[in-house]
Amino acid sequence: MDGIIFGFFALSGVLFLSMVYNFVSIQRPGMYPPKNMLKRRAAILGSGGVITFLIGVLCWFAT
Repeated sequence: MDGIIFGFFALSGVLFLSMVYNFVSIQRPGMYPPKNMLKRRAAILGSGGVITFLIGVLCWFAT
């Protein structure tokens, strides 16, 4: 069970780092994906990070 909980926390960390990367990409001039696509992608990655983090916390408290 500890490996599954670690997996949820690791996945949430990766999703949060991807969200930060997309936010930083918005600031760069001349990026190919339009800014609204990058904002939408960052929002989806952030919400996925929050959901997996909450699942990890719930599993952690359940054990």
